[in-house]
Amino acid sequence: MSKSDRFVVLAPLRSAIDNRKTMSLEFAVQYPCALRARYSEKHLREWGRLGNLHARLTTGDTGAPSQEKLEWVENAREEIEVMQAVTAICLNCPACLPEDTEGTAGEGEAVGCLGRITYPIEAQFEKFLADRVQLALDTIDTEDQPRLLRILVDAESPFDGEATKELRRVTTPEGLRFFELRVPIRLSREGARLTTDNVFDVLAGFRSEDNEETTYVRELPLQATADYYDLLDLVLRNDLSQSEIARLTLRGRNYSQFLRLLSAIERAEALQTRVLLD
Repeated sequence: MSKSDRFVVLAPLRSAIDNRKTMSLEFAVQYPCALRARYSEKHLREWGRLGNLHARLTTGDTGAPSQEKLEWVENAREEIEVMQAVTAICLNCPACLPEDTEGTAGEGEAVGCLGRITYPIEAQFEKFLADRVQLALDTIDTEDQPRLLRILVDAESPFDGEATKELRRVTTPEGLRFFELRVPIRLSREGARLTTDNVFDVLAGFRSEDNEETTYVRELPLQATADYYDLLDLVLRNDLSQSEIARLTLRGRNYSQFLRLLSAIERAEALQTRVLLD
């Protein structure tokens, strides 16, 4: 099969994902590796979608496979083989994200520095996030709080929640939503002017200026990675018991997926690069 023929399978990839009723926030550690010397960011992103969809179709379903599913898996077989062979070098790359031992966040991610957070954002994860941010505001001295948390509660904060508020209203023609909760969770006391819309605005990062080249609309720039690491490390990992972690990973996917994003931020900071988001 020629190179052009092999990539015919990528053309219907987006419609295949839509038919599976899945949307996701995709992210990548933009590290100048051997793969990026050969392939564009867009190409690696398409491979990420291909591997993720293939994993869900072949291992994620419990029902009998449909004829459509069997045909898609067969048509993608050769391209999957090429992708898996080429991305084998990811295992030795410093930007490769660690194996997910607590959930399935890395399942199907052949390109080691990529990840995704699936929509809709689960109600139980949003409640967990609200509780953890509130706990930090209530129990940590102001001077010890992560800088992003202080920016979030500032009256002049740029993270006004409007972008997330708009997403929360959306229901696609296929019936897909970005958030399970139709109304955000309101914080209290020092966070009384905030809702989880503000928190998700923070996590969405900043608009990227080279999105036409990378196809990623947003980014966490290098100068912000340390601040993002401090906030997410506090919220996702600080003083959490193993039983609580087990509960979060068993009841949903978002917690493990945000842990993978935290790993991407950590790698980006160490490698002096940025995280791309879209």
